[in-house]
Amino acid sequence: MAKKAKTQFICQECGYVSPKYLGRCPNCGRWNTMVEEAVQDTEDRRNRVSLTGEKAQPTLLKDVVFKKETRIETQLAELNRVLGGGVVPGSLVLIGGDPGIGKSTLLLQVSHQLAATGGKVLYVSGEESAQQIKLRAERLGSSDTDFYLYPETDMGEISRVIEKIKPEFVIIDSIQTMTQPDISSVAGSVSQVRETTAELLKLAKTNGIAIFIVGHVTKEGNIAGPRMLEHMVDTVLYFEGEKHHSFRILRAVKNRFGSTNEIGIFEMRETGLVEVANPSQVFLEERLEGATGSAIVVAMEGSRPILVEVQALVTPTVFGNAKRTTTGLDFNRISLIMAVLEKRAGLLLQNQDAFLKAAGGVKLNEPAIDLAVAVAIASSYKEKGTEATECFIGEIGLTGEIRRVNSIEQRIKEAEKLGFKRVYLPKNNMGDWKAPKGVELIPVATLGETLRKVFK
Repeated sequence: MAKKAKTQFICQECGYVSPKYLGRCPNCGRWNTMVEEAVQDTEDRRNRVSLTGEKAQPTLLKDVVFKKETRIETQLAELNRVLGGGVVPGSLVLIGGDPGIGKSTLLLQVSHQLAATGGKVLYVSGEESAQQIKLRAERLGSSDTDFYLYPETDMGEISRVIEKIKPEFVIIDSIQTMTQPDISSVAGSVSQVRETTAELLKLAKTNGIAIFIVGHVTKEGNIAGPRMLEHMVDTVLYFEGEKHHSFRILRAVKNRFGSTNEIGIFEMRETGLVEVANPSQVFLEERLEGATGSAIVVAMEGSRPILVEVQALVTPTVFGNAKRTTTGLDFNRISLIMAVLEKRAGLLLQNQDAFLKAAGGVKLNEPAIDLAVAVAIASSYKEKGTEATECFIGEIGLTGEIRRVNSIEQRIKEAEKLGFKRVYLPKNNMGDWKAPKGVELIPVATLGETLRKVFK
């Protein structure tokens, strides 16, 4: 009698393993995500062996020879900024984003630029044929570049090709299409994603190959597959943008070789992605002078200050409950600020609908935007505009105080660069540093004091 194959049930959301079927995953709480998979009796593939056959051995820390790796810079300064200064040899970089946002376009341009530096590039595609990639390369003006195309999904074959070609850079598009031949589950399952990523990690670390992985995202905006996928890689980048805007934001949410929350801004054109050198000017160029419900904030994205217009529209409600709508801003943060405005500043907002957005499609989620949001709401409510040359920086507490923020000098220098003459900032941020010439600093301690000074 044939021996019955062992099976287990794996949650496709979080990777939880159960010996029997469960309707609801006890780890992540999702329903109907448990899929049956066969337990594979395979030999361990996790030994780190380089392409030259050398195995990793235990080494004393004091005996480890440190070699300072030189980063390889691409021609996209915005991408270099997000990566922390360039591509690190032996790094594993995961790029996620919505379908059609430009992930493959970005990596095709990067492949062209890395090949131009003399590096050997292997572009592995599990979603497109070589002819389709060639067609897109012609549109981007990089069809004459010497880098390898390999339409394949079998991880075993891909490893053999990497061993044969010995590239310095590998692009995997996408990880959800790759399969390990000795695992019976379908492509994109938790087991397949985990094992193929582990194989790529081994290749990257033992051979010094920089590998870029494209990852699909779920409807919630998270990278599809187990959460451990983001823990395994060195860098996680999210490619963001709205379908109705041409601007794209590349955001680092994890980076072992640089700062997190760094962003790079690109514009999608017919010839590909073009970097935006001065995003603050782009976000402010369509601002209507003298309009009510508008305030400028200097937000920090990683180490980069960006000036963004916060817009608010406050109108009397026609329903029993007032409506609150936000775009690019956190809904809970807006509710908190409106409650503080009503309690501490005397604005009757409970019978007012409020619509707020960060202009230009950018997403703001740091405490320093609070003051600008409050001023924009008050401006629309009072029907009084703010000056075109003033901006607002500060966090608002529940008692109405304006709390200090970080990187205040960088923020004010960026405001001065774009011609702003007056900056409202927390009183506790005033120190022994000197403001740029021509910029008036107005320290404020409370929200009520700020509104009195702005709308005097």
